[in-house]
Amino acid sequence: MGLNSFLRVTTNILNYIGCAALSAMMLLTVADVIMRAFGRPIIGTFEIVGLMLGLVIGFTIPKVSYDKGHVFMEVGLDRLHPGGRAAMKVFTRIIGVLLFGAIGVNLFRAAHEFRIAGEVSPTLQIPFYPVAYGVGVCCFIECLVLINEMGSIWRENHHEDHIEGESS
Repeated sequence: MGLNSFLRVTTNILNYIGCAALSAMMLLTVADVIMRAFGRPIIGTFEIVGLMLGLVIGFTIPKVSYDKGHVFMEVGLDRLHPGGRAAMKVFTRIIGVLLFGAIGVNLFRAAHEFRIAGEVSPTLQIPFYPVAYGVGVCCFIECLVLINEMGSIWRENHHEDHIEGESS
């Protein structure tokens, strides 16, 4: 299994987890609102929704990036030579890898500290560290997605250079 196939499968699985967390957040919030109307709020809703939000954001980023579903700002890029465009695209991916790598490392450090300290949510006593580790893993998967994109950019640019060389 190549990197691209691995990322296609992995980002889909992570996205399903994020979507399930979003659905659970919505159901829990609606149920809590209804129960509040009867004077019986669901205890810990705020904590659960907060932790699930971390899952939603962290677990869906790699899929959006893999599918190129994010917003691109290409102001000025269209004026560059194809090689310059490719260089800028690779440069932004390198910045992304550094950023998500640093976030992933720091999330792993925080998760370790949460686990050692026994850090839990105040009401339901839900441990924080599994969410921090999970989102940290997703950051590292995002790094792989960006590295995979750099390879695609290089291959596209190399292919364009090869075609231009043949037509000259």
